[in-house]
Amino acid sequence: MTSYASPLQSAERTYRRIDVAGRAASAGSGAGLVQMLYGEVVGALRAAAHAVENRNHAQKSERVTRATAVLFALEAGLDFDAGGEVSRTLASLYAGARKQIVQASLGHDPAPFRAVADELDGIAQAWASIRGA
Repeated sequence: MTSYASPLQSAERTYRRIDVAGRAASAGSGAGLVQMLYGEVVGALRAAAHAVENRNHAQKSERVTRATAVLFALEAGLDFDAGGEVSRTLASLYAGARKQIVQASLGHDPAPFRAVADELDGIAQAWASIRGA
């Protein structure tokens, strides 16, 4: 069974990378890319919650890693010179979200993952409205 799992997981990861790269390219830059990244982190957190419920520790770990990596990417993209207080607030939000995610990853409760996902989804909706304006 293990010999079959590795190639499938590898193919899935490769597909996921291609999918994300394609969506990033089509999102362009600015609000479109930020909106895509928010979708990524929200999806990863919801998948982590689902993994907790199903006691799939490997998937939980993978999704937690993905969510924290995306939050680092969002923070790295902040322009503190142009964004001023908004950038500082977002940096603090991202750091706080990462802390909550890491703490939640130590437990067996899906609720904290969903809470952070819901909070970030609200911000994603704001980005979507900016992009649509």
